[in-house]
Amino acid sequence: MTKTKLSKIMELKEKSLSDLKATYEELFDGKKAPSSNKVYLWRKIAYRIQEIDYGGLSSKAENKVQELIQKYDPINNKTLRPDTPAMNGSAKKLKRDKRLPIPGTVITKEYKGIKLQVKILEPGFEYKSKTYKSLTAIAKEVTGAHWNGYLFFSL
Repeated sequence: MTKTKLSKIMELKEKSLSDLKATYEELFDGKKAPSSNKVYLWRKIAYRIQEIDYGGLSSKAENKVQELIQKYDPINNKTLRPDTPAMNGSAKKLKRDKRLPIPGTVITKEYKGIKLQVKILEPGFEYKSKTYKSLTAIAKEVTGAHWNGYLFFSL
């Protein structure tokens, strides 16, 4: 990257949010900025400047990225997280929240100096060798107050 490109990207860091949004619209063919986060916009604009100057990913690389997402992305991958029949044996399928990692994953959080470890199970969650239906129930047991489980565990 030439010094002019680098200096242009570094100058963007000092711009106001409204200036970044305007720059984003210029570089992305009039599309409105997707966020009001300055760091996010700065990074998107910096990438776009380099993409315009040096070219983007080749179609071969883009296809490889999509292939890897399909194969290894645990959040969105249906093969790693198949729908399973409900516990009562009916043909009804469980719907797992997309924010949850695949079963077997251990969520770790430190709360007031205590290390919490929650294991994701297919039908629920395991904390201190006890099974819970929701992360909220675990958060309530730990804190003594009502918490959104996803928020408490940063999912």
